Amino acid sequence: MRVLLLESIHPDAVSRLKEDGFEVESVSSALDEAELIERISGVHLLGIRSKTKVTAKVLESADSLVAIGAFCIGTDQIDLTHASASGVAVFNAPFSNTRSVVELAISEIIALTRRLTEKNTLMHAGVWDKSADGAHEIRGRRLGIVGYGNIGTQLSVLAENLGMSVSFFDTADKLALSNAHRCASMEELLETCDVVTLHVDGRLGNAGFFGAEQFAQMRPGSLFLNLSRGIVVDHLALRDALASGHLAGAAVDVFPVEPKGRGDEFLSELRGLPNVILTPHIGGSTEEAQSDIGGFVANKLAKFLIDGNTTLSVNLPGVVLPEQPGLHRVVHVHINTPGVLAKVNQVLAEHNVNVEGQLLSTRGEYGYLITDIGKGYSDEVLQELRAMEQTVRLRVLS
Repeated sequence: MRVLLLESIHPDAVSRLKEDGFEVESVSSALDEAELIERISGVHLLGIRSKTKVTAKVLESADSLVAIGAFCIGTDQIDLTHASASGVAVFNAPFSNTRSVVELAISEIIALTRRLTEKNTLMHAGVWDKSADGAHEIRGRRLGIVGYGNIGTQLSVLAENLGMSVSFFDTADKLALSNAHRCASMEELLETCDVVTLHVDGRLGNAGFFGAEQFAQMRPGSLFLNLSRGIVVDHLALRDALASGHLAGAAVDVFPVEPKGRGDEFLSELRGLPNVILTPHIGGSTEEAQSDIGGFVANKLAKFLIDGNTTLSVNLPGVVLPEQPGLHRVVHVHINTPGVLAKVNQVLAEHNVNVEGQLLSTRGEYGYLITDIGKGYSDEVLQELRAMEQTVRLRVLS
C-alpha cells in the first residue's frame, strides 16, 4: 500500500503509517495539479496540508486512491463532492492546532497594540525611541471575532482572561462563552471593536467577503488580523486602509497566492508596511501542533484503510464496527436510497453467506455500510454487490 505525503508533513505521521506496513513517500513541497496528476497513480493514501489542491481532475487520475488526509483544519483545498462520488474518504485535524493559532493571534494583538514591530525596526536601525505614544495595554480593549468556531471560541476565552472584552459574529447559531457578546451583524462588530480578527473557512462563498466596505466600517485606529484563509480578504483594500492611517496595524498569516515551498519568493501588496506583521502561514506551525496533527490524521487514515472505520470523516458517514478476528469485512459506499441494506443482505442470503456483524450510517447523499462475514464465499457475491446501481465503491478487508 503506497502513501504519498506532501508539504513536509511531520515525521510522526511517517512513523505511524510505516508501523502498519505502508510504503511512505514524503515530499517537502506542495504539488500543483499537473504534478499531482503525474504522481497520484498507484497511491492509496494521500496526505496534504493547505497549499496542495486536490481537484476533480486529480481524483479522476487517482486509480488506487482510498483516502485523503488533510494535515490541517481546512478541507476547502479538496473537491469533497468529487471525493465522495469516488468513494474516497477525507479526514482532517479539526482540533490539533487550535491552541497554536490562538497563541499566535494573542501574541500579534499584543505586539500591534504595543507597537513592538515599529520599535523593533527602529532599534535595528540604531534609533532609540523610548516613547509611549500610540502604545496601549490590551486590557479593557474590545476584541471582535468573526467566526466563532473551535479557534474563535478558544481565543475568546483567553482574551477575556487577559482582560479584554469580546464580541463575536457568526452566521451559525453559537453559544457565547463566558461574557462574550454576540453581535447581531458584522457591521455592529466592526463599528464597536478595537481589534478585529477573522477565523472563517475558505469556502468559495467567503472569497473576497472582507474588503474596502468592511475596512471603512472599522473604528479609526483599530487593528486587523487574518489567520484563516487568504482568499477572504482584499489585500489592496487592506493596504489602502493602512496607508491612509484609518487602521493602526494588521497581522496577516494567510495569502490568496502562497509560495509552494520554503525559500520561494513571497509576493504581496502588504510587503514594506511598517505597521504590518507578515507570517508565512504558520498559525498551526508549532512542533507540538504538527506532531499531534501528524499522529492524529495518520491514525485516521490507517484505521480507515485497515478497518474501514470512518470516525470524524469530513465527507462520509461516521461508522465504527468492532473488529472480529477470523472474518472478512465488506465496506460499501453507496448512494443513499431506500432499500440498499435489504438488497445487500438479499445478495448475501442468496449465496448462503452469514452476516456476523453489520452497521449502516447515512449522511446526505451517501450511505456507508460495514458488513462482517465468514471467509467462505465466492467472487460472485462481490461481483453482484459491485453491480448494484447504488454502489459507489466496494472494498473487502481481511
